[in-house]
Amino acid sequence: MDVQTMKITKMDYAATGAFSQTITDYLCCGEQLRPFYNHFPTLDAFEAQIKEKRFTETQRQTLYTALQEQYISISEINPQVQQNLELLLQPNTFTITTGHQLNIFTGPLYFVYKIVTAINTCRQLHEKYPDYNFVPVYWMATEDHDFAEINHFNLFGKKYTWETGQTGAVGRFSTQDMGTLLAELPEAYPVFEEAYRTSKNLADATRAITHALFGKYGLVSIDGDHAELKKALTPIVEQELTEQLSNKLVEQTSQKLEQLGYKPQVYSREINLFYLTDTLRERIVQEGGKYNVLNTDLSFTLEEIRKEAQEHPERFSPNVILRPLYEELILPNLAYIGGGAEVAYWFQLKELFAKYDVAFPMLMLRNSALYISRSNASRMHKLNLQPQDLFQDFQELKKQLSGQIHEKEINLEAQRQAVAAAFAEVEKLAESIDPTLTKAVGAEAQKANNSLQMLEKKISKARDSKHEQTFKQLENLKDKLFPGGTLQERKDNLLTYKTNNPDFIPALVEAFDPLEFKFTIIEEE
Repeated sequence: MDVQTMKITKMDYAATGAFSQTITDYLCCGEQLRPFYNHFPTLDAFEAQIKEKRFTETQRQTLYTALQEQYISISEINPQVQQNLELLLQPNTFTITTGHQLNIFTGPLYFVYKIVTAINTCRQLHEKYPDYNFVPVYWMATEDHDFAEINHFNLFGKKYTWETGQTGAVGRFSTQDMGTLLAELPEAYPVFEEAYRTSKNLADATRAITHALFGKYGLVSIDGDHAELKKALTPIVEQELTEQLSNKLVEQTSQKLEQLGYKPQVYSREINLFYLTDTLRERIVQEGGKYNVLNTDLSFTLEEIRKEAQEHPERFSPNVILRPLYEELILPNLAYIGGGAEVAYWFQLKELFAKYDVAFPMLMLRNSALYISRSNASRMHKLNLQPQDLFQDFQELKKQLSGQIHEKEINLEAQRQAVAAAFAEVEKLAESIDPTLTKAVGAEAQKANNSLQMLEKKISKARDSKHEQTFKQLENLKDKLFPGGTLQERKDNLLTYKTNNPDFIPALVEAFDPLEFKFTIIEEE
C-alpha cells in the first residue's frame, strides 16, 4: 500500500496505558535506570558503540561459515541477503539484532514488528554512517523448549494449533506432521505451506518463511544451535559449572533494580545452562558433588562434564540469562531490539557483560503499532472518534460518545417547577374558596410530579435504545482493534492483515521510525 494512502499518527507509549513503568522511565532517560545500560539508542550514540564493539577476523569467519551452512536450506538466496552474508566478513560491518521464538505462521504481529524495526534501524544507520555496513539479524530461538508458547496462532479470530508428540528444542522438531493443521486453514498460504512441507525441521522452515517475507530487505536469520558457534561459549560454560558466576552477578543487579521499585523480569538459576540433545532440553543442576540433568538418568563428575563441554559444545544450551551473552559473543552486534519485557530483563545483565568484558549492546524497544483497516477507520469516523480515543477504557469511551450524541442529559426539572408553580396557584385559589380542597390539590400535584418523573425515565430509555446500536458499534470496533482487551499486535497474526493488504509489510517499513520511540497508529484512508 502506498504510504500516501495511509494516515500515520504517533503517540507516547505512556499514553497508551499498555507499557510498564520500567519502559516508560527508560524512554524518558530516567536517572534511576542509567546504571543498568550502556548507551541510550540515538543515531549519534552509535558512533561510540561502534568503537566499543570488538570483533575479530576469526570470529567473522566462524560466523560466515556457520551462516553459509545454515543457508544451504534456502534453494535460491535473495541477492540482498547474500550480499549481507558476504559483508559480515568485512571489519566495518555490524549487526542490529532482534530475537524471537519460532512461532508457527510467525505467531503474534509483534514478531513482524521486531524485524521491521531492525531493518529500518539499519537503513537509518546506513544514511548516518556511510563508511560502515549494517545488517539486520533475526536470532531464531531454536533451542527454546516451551512448545506450548509457539504451537498456535490466531487467524480471523480463530485459533489454529499444531499437535505433535515431539519433545526437546523446538528448532529440531520435524514439520512433517503439520499436514492436519495446514488442511484446516481457510485458504492456502503458499509461503508457509511450502516451508512447512519441504523443510526438514522447524528451524529451516522458519528461516524459509523469514527469507520469503523479508529477504528483499537483506534480513539474515541465525540459528545459535550450531557446534562451531557454541565453541565461543565453552569458556563461559566451564566457569558457569564451577563458579555459578552469572547467578551471583544477576541476583546482585536484580536486587538493585528491586530497591528502585523495578520488578525483575527473569529469575536466575545457580547454573544457567540446559543439557541439549535431539529429544530433550533439561536443566543442569549440581547435587552432591555431581552434575545431574533433571528428569533424566544423566549424571557427570566435574571432570566428565568439562570434557563433555570441550568435545560437544552443542550439548550445552544457555538459558535466558546466558543467551544474550552468547548472542553478543558470536555477532558483531550494536543493538538488541526487543519488546518491553525483553528490554527490561537486559537491565539485569549489565554486570554480567562487564565481568566477561563483552560490549553491552544498545537496548531498543521494538516499534509497536495499531493498524486500522479502511473498514474499521470508516466505523471509527462514523462514531466521530480519533485513533488516540480508542485506547481509553470502553466505559469511558461510551461516556465520551454519549456526550457527543446528547449535549445534555434529558431532564424535566424545569417542567416540574412550572407544574409545581401552577399547582401552587390552584392551591391558593382553592384555599380562598374552600380550604378543605387544598389536600386534593396537593395530591394531584404529587401525581403530576410522579408522572413527569416517569416520563423522564421513559424518554431517557427510548433515547438510549435509539443509540444502543451506536454503542454496539463502538464495542465491536474496540474488540476488533483490541482483541481480548489487549493490543492488537499481541493477538492477531500477520495473515489477518496481509491477506487483505498484500503490501502490509512495505506499509510497516514506510511507517516505522525505530529511534523515535513513539507508538505508531497506521490508518488506511
